[in-house]
Amino acid sequence: MSPFRKHRTPGRVRALAAAWLATRALMLWLLAHDRLAPLGGGGVSREVGHLYFHWYGVLSEGAFPAGDRLWQYPPGAGPVLLAPGLLPGLTYFTAFVVCALAADAVIAAALTRAGLRPGGGPRGAWLWVLGLPLLLHIPLARYDVQVTAFAVVSLLALSRRPRVCGAFAAMGALVKVWPALALIGTPRGRSTREVWASAAVTAAALLAVLAALFSGPFDFLRQQSGRGVQIESLGGTVLGFARHAGWPGAARYQYGAMEFVGPYTGAVAACSLALTVAAFGLMLLWRVRARRWTTATPYDAALTAVLLFTVTSRVISPQYMVWLLGLAAVCLTSRHTTQRPVAALILAATAVSSAAYPGLYGEVVHSTWTGCLLMLVRNGLLATAAGVSFVRLWRSGLPAAAPRRGVPAGRERGTHRIPTGLRTRQ
Repeated sequence: MSPFRKHRTPGRVRALAAAWLATRALMLWLLAHDRLAPLGGGGVSREVGHLYFHWYGVLSEGAFPAGDRLWQYPPGAGPVLLAPGLLPGLTYFTAFVVCALAADAVIAAALTRAGLRPGGGPRGAWLWVLGLPLLLHIPLARYDVQVTAFAVVSLLALSRRPRVCGAFAAMGALVKVWPALALIGTPRGRSTREVWASAAVTAAALLAVLAALFSGPFDFLRQQSGRGVQIESLGGTVLGFARHAGWPGAARYQYGAMEFVGPYTGAVAACSLALTVAAFGLMLLWRVRARRWTTATPYDAALTAVLLFTVTSRVISPQYMVWLLGLAAVCLTSRHTTQRPVAALILAATAVSSAAYPGLYGEVVHSTWTGCLLMLVRNGLLATAAGVSFVRLWRSGLPAAAPRRGVPAGRERGTHRIPTGLRTRQ
């Protein structure tokens, strides 16, 4: 590190810390005024105060919420929802918000530290610090920040501690399945073997402990399979416009979300599942065909995979944007990333998402032209981001062209050598 950069580093960290404190104070203010109509009329915070607290009571008795149609989460979600009860002297709601802020701070600190590494930069930390408040107070009233912390720490640990990477990915996957996708871009060879072995051992050990401590840990599978087409999903956008063309369906609250019911919804849900399978096939094909890895490739692949699975899902809740912001921020900690345009698209989609919920959610529920257009813009941005992300990831993995005469290998524009520390693990 140059002396000039050493001099600038403390100032950057202080600026990031000040921005985090200011923006999180604003998010807390919004949460405290959650009952205002533009902020959701109390709907955002109600999930913690009522639903999560109810589940906390069930889990405290040593059982998962068996038979509860709203419980659709892997067994690792149980400890996360029990954690606020460990903070003395606080209500469950207050303790939950404290836990969310703590996870948020861990992510910001991890991104800041990663940006100080050779070849890194501060853009990732700034994207997280300034991007998360675009979701208003939603991140503080859902446990997606906690899940995202597992994925972020997992990815940032890969280059130096592969086993830690696998362990954190496994813990995140047991809370909400998607962090398992963080492992799809691990470099071939020893790194992949260490990471995946660690993930398998961690997942098996934690599942065994949870199965011993709680009854009904796998009941969530039955509830998850019954989900339909959420109004905010890509398929839901199609059905929303179909209502204007005479489709007789309607939106109904079920399985914890507003979903469309009526003719052809089953076909739309099946199409979404088929697209998810196709997305999985594309990522496997990329991994088989890719021949070039940089320090940023695992980060880029994780973002691409989660984007593809989010866009093709039957459900795209507003809090899903927290995942994408976290992974995009990890990508931007490396100067070799191919995902900078994708990060910009995700930021735009995040801003539109908070306009749709909670701001104009009634318009979305009733499929007015305003609501349909909001969903078209948000999901169009996400679909574009997914397409651009995959194309850029695919191209970055193609074999490098032969260097021009007089240009040393590895000096061609757009090519990066794999750092020695990473190359020795392949």
